[in-house]
Amino acid sequence: MASQQVGWTIDEYATADGERPIRAFISMLTGRAKVEAVALIKLLEERGNALRRPQSAPLGGGLFELRGDQVRIFYLFRPGRRIVLLNGVLKKQRKVPAEALMRAKRYQKEISAMDA
Repeated sequence: MASQQVGWTIDEYATADGERPIRAFISMLTGRAKVEAVALIKLLEERGNALRRPQSAPLGGGLFELRGDQVRIFYLFRPGRRIVLLNGVLKKQRKVPAEALMRAKRYQKEISAMDA
């Protein structure tokens, strides 16, 4: 009988001064958008790298997004079944806003630099 693997650990990216962009994003959400964000994160915690479209999509270079009707949350995978939530945006168009994507990539680079 195959052993069941435990879920994934969800971490939050923190800037050098302790700011947690994903926490700030979720705390400003209200109503349906907040419920959606929390549900997507829970689903990611349960399924990890097995989560696929429509709830998750790769953005390239090891960066992914959780996709809801109203929110987008950027994240990446780390060793040890860890997922790091980076930041998020309210969805206003089909494409991810370039500024939000650049910010998520900058956070990703900072995490990689800490590992080096």
